[in-house]
Amino acid sequence: MANTLPVWSLTDFYETIDSQQIRTDLKKWSDEAVALQHAYEGKIALLTADELGNLITRFEQIISAMGKISSHADLTFAADTSNPDYAQHAQNMSEAINAVQSNLVFVELELASMPEEQYLAVLKDESVAYYQSWLRLVRSAARYNLEPRLEKLLVEQSPTNRQAWTRLFDETFSELRFDFNGEKLTETEILNKLSKADPDIRARAAASLSEVLSDNLRLFTLITNTISKQKDTEERWRGYQGVISSRNLANDVDDHVVDTLVDTVTKRMPELSHRYYQMKARWLGGDTMAWWDRNAPVSGREGRKFSWQEACEIVQSSFDSFDPEMGQLAKQFFDNPWIDAEIRDGKASGAFSHPTVTTIHPYILMNFEGYSRDVMTLAHEMGHGVHQLLAAEQGELMSSTPLTLAETASVFSEMLTFNAILNAEKSEQTKRFMLADKIEDMLNTVVRQVAFHNFENLVHTHRRDGELSSEQISQFWVETQKQALGPSIRIDDSFKPIWAYVPHFVHSPFYVYAYAFGDCLVNALWQVYQDGSDPEFNTHYKTLLRSGGTVRFDSALAPFSLNPSAPEFWNKGLDMISSMIDQVEDLQ
Repeated sequence: MANTLPVWSLTDFYETIDSQQIRTDLKKWSDEAVALQHAYEGKIALLTADELGNLITRFEQIISAMGKISSHADLTFAADTSNPDYAQHAQNMSEAINAVQSNLVFVELELASMPEEQYLAVLKDESVAYYQSWLRLVRSAARYNLEPRLEKLLVEQSPTNRQAWTRLFDETFSELRFDFNGEKLTETEILNKLSKADPDIRARAAASLSEVLSDNLRLFTLITNTISKQKDTEERWRGYQGVISSRNLANDVDDHVVDTLVDTVTKRMPELSHRYYQMKARWLGGDTMAWWDRNAPVSGREGRKFSWQEACEIVQSSFDSFDPEMGQLAKQFFDNPWIDAEIRDGKASGAFSHPTVTTIHPYILMNFEGYSRDVMTLAHEMGHGVHQLLAAEQGELMSSTPLTLAETASVFSEMLTFNAILNAEKSEQTKRFMLADKIEDMLNTVVRQVAFHNFENLVHTHRRDGELSSEQISQFWVETQKQALGPSIRIDDSFKPIWAYVPHFVHSPFYVYAYAFGDCLVNALWQVYQDGSDPEFNTHYKTLLRSGGTVRFDSALAPFSLNPSAPEFWNKGLDMISSMIDQVEDLQ
């Protein structure tokens, strides 16, 4: 664990984007997809259970091979989005892979439409029963499937539809520079200024962020309108009713469960975020504070900085203390070039853990400056990485965790790491400051993400009536964020274009509720862990992570005696935040 920031190596996939092995693999598995299509298209209903099991296994192998090529291209591009060769390669691979996958569209369509009686019969065979959880999801989408030629068309067109607009968004942001004291800063660097202790720095950073986003708002408005319209058109053809229904189906969660989460959080915003920000404004010396002061350090200083080695040791120790097996899995990321933490021009902003394919391993990207929030980010992404390693046991078709549970390990890992840092701190005043910082993280994860969801809901609902102007979208933004932040946060015109920098709105519409879902879920899990009411907690927890996409969220939580279908479950998670706010009310 050296102090120099690590840069990942992608050679576990291929040596370079010019590797001949990429072309060899693409040709090999493209031929296999064509062979599979010729042998089985239109015949799945006639297959024996043994033949069907063999078909699914071969299908999974092709999907995995395409995922390997795609992951390599995507991660290469994320490491330097300003490199035109990487961008071109990512686009070429996307188009080639979609051409391969278009030959396999028939597999899921025919499995979905297989008569129930026949399905139940073949399910008795062990080779088919192994894939039952994946088959259940495939068949649950049957009534939304289009006829095969249309499905194939959509697959082949995807690189020039949503994916192309997403690429335009990413490349545009990688090239944006924000003026600050004569310097030209990247998006990551200007956003980090909003957490500085000096109020003048925060104000000037906010002005620069707003100005650049405003200058480019016409483009971001076009991207948002196009993606929303494309989404609406496809979903209308498929027969979805609500703007979020397709996302919920993909997440294996009922609409009413998500509605309950959103409604519960929205109703409690005054008690949570409004109350907290009223206190924070007072701590900062006023009755209100500007929107750019929301993430100002409560202590009035930015806090200590951690070296990369210290951050690694803190996160590793928190995993080791919780569970030795999970500690060993986390250690692999530090011992191998699986993390890219360096800040550099062209690199994708933010952070993620890419699961890649089950035959390789995940890769973590982050931009490490050394603040406590960066340690928390490392813990968060490490949670994802360990989760993805455990879920890989399920194989390519069943390892992907639905968004309802996707943030469980990441948020839980943050809690483990936060408590490790908190318990090591000697000063009671510093502990209260740390607690305040944690509350802000939780408000950002729960309240702010639900506000983002409410914003998306307005955008996609109103887009059905016609193209939205920048002013309309900005108005939806201001309306939903005021509702979430409360009267103690001053919002002026400079806040209007800030919606444009949130990548989730472009990359994955309606992803954001997963953060609130995960945080409230983990708060409930954390209380079970802390009170010791489940003596087999670690075993149950790792079983949940290992399950990948094989179980629904409600079944996964049953061993902990938790029921997320009821408002009481979400209130239990929100009560934990409220209790923490109570603890810092007397902070001076």
